[in-house]
Amino acid sequence: MSKNDDHFLNMFSIVLGVLMAIAIGIFILARSVGIPFENNKAQADSMVEAHVAERLAPVGQVAVAGKDNSALTVSAKSAEPGPAMAGLPIPANGEATYKAVCSACHGAGVAGAPKVGDHSAWAARIAQGKSTLYEHALKGFQGKAGVMPMKGGRSDLPDALIKETIDYMVKSSQ
Repeated sequence: MSKNDDHFLNMFSIVLGVLMAIAIGIFILARSVGIPFENNKAQADSMVEAHVAERLAPVGQVAVAGKDNSALTVSAKSAEPGPAMAGLPIPANGEATYKAVCSACHGAGVAGAPKVGDHSAWAARIAQGKSTLYEHALKGFQGKAGVMPMKGGRSDLPDALIKETIDYMVKSSQ
């Protein structure tokens, strides 16, 4: 063999050895990184199973006449207001309620709502009497000119506060 062939063979062996060392290093690194992943995968699988079981849980229970149904009591969580009203503060008085809730429609005349302060729009309604106004505000009303949702869409407000708000709106519109 010539000197050039020996040199090529030595260099080829060195390059091949370095490549083999890199491959072994990558293999060891992959194994050491992959082992914790297997533990996380098992933990993630158990979390997924828990979420699936929660979503598949029955939404209600059936009470059977003549059986012990004491386990079917209503929890305090299910008696809370819905998410649309959760966290919304209840205004202090009629004026605050008008500004927080009622002005959305009665301030701009949305959906046929009479604007507060518009004497002609309120005259016919005031003539019907406060009991009618209270009933329409508390129970909701659909007339020829528009719609009044029950309690202005805030079913969490007490009836007395709704009546106080009606009094404020009528006083401002006479």
